[in-house]
Amino acid sequence: MQTKISNKSNNEESLLTNAQTYFIEQIAPQAALLDQDTEALKQAFQEMGERGLLGLNIPQKWGGKAVSETIYRRFQILIARYSGALAFLQTQHQGAIAKLIASPNAPLKQTYLPLMATGETLIGVGFSQLRRHGKPLMQATPVTGGYQLTGTVPWITGWNIFEKFIIGATLPTSETLYAIVPFREKEGLSFSPPMELAVMGVTNTVSATLTDWFLPSDRLVSLHPPGTVQESDRKNVLHHGFFALGCAQAGLDILEQACHHKSLPFLQTAWDSLNNELIQCSQGMLGSLCPDRVPYERRLQLRGWAINLANRCSQAAVTASSGGANFLSHPAQRVYREALVFTVLGQTQEVMEETLKQLLSDEFKTI
Repeated sequence: MQTKISNKSNNEESLLTNAQTYFIEQIAPQAALLDQDTEALKQAFQEMGERGLLGLNIPQKWGGKAVSETIYRRFQILIARYSGALAFLQTQHQGAIAKLIASPNAPLKQTYLPLMATGETLIGVGFSQLRRHGKPLMQATPVTGGYQLTGTVPWITGWNIFEKFIIGATLPTSETLYAIVPFREKEGLSFSPPMELAVMGVTNTVSATLTDWFLPSDRLVSLHPPGTVQESDRKNVLHHGFFALGCAQAGLDILEQACHHKSLPFLQTAWDSLNNELIQCSQGMLGSLCPDRVPYERRLQLRGWAINLANRCSQAAVTASSGGANFLSHPAQRVYREALVFTVLGQTQEVMEETLKQLLSDEFKTI
């Protein structure tokens, strides 16, 4: 048994090493292009599928790698380090994968998960609206043979990249419904033009409007009792923070290059301090993955710390790059903007509060 565990660990480390080599050799040189060119981004995303990097958390019986959670979170740090746009796009696909893995709909899982692992089928998500308070933006009404969906989905990433997306809707009972719908125009289903976003507009984020859209029951991914979304956000509060860690590392990579090019001792001092802090935060987050062992308050602090580091490290990259950082194509400019996305990605009110709290104090330094 010990040998099997050791072999699995070695295989996972090898997979992670190969992924990093791929990111360094193939993704990093075109990071600026991936930030601006949707077709190039889509091609890189599909190449990840061909290399088996889209199915890391999919069970082997459905064609995935079934890696440990620690390895998967380290992978998230890696991809965000080399391309924020690619990281953001793949997390949408991974969000859909996670919903399908947990789904009781076996035929749906058997149909989609093997194809999602290889990138032959790409599926996004449209359920962030479930976090909003007040009247549900997307409502589902039970009808014969399925459900009728009416309302809006304000954020769906991947227009002309993903073929389908998993929608989130609220039933009259306040239960939450997740289901697969087409990501293309149909009667009763329309989409806005891609939004003009300051960051990662290349990922083609749109909104959707559904009017009495019929959802067949066989497209249903899962149903959940009221409050499940909020419970999940608390349980998984660390998850989006790993992208912030990768963004922070990207900023430090730029700062380190400046240390070599500009013989200024204070640059090295800044890198040493921020790098030491990043190591501590990374170790803290990776060591707190089990929500049953680490208090929620501690994990929330760590998430806020990761966001804080992403912003300070990206700002350090801008500072060390001087006026050159104002060019759209400069790596420091790209990473600085990516920090914005990873600040608000998967944001809840509690994460917002913790982020602001750490902006107003030095408490994160003693976490």
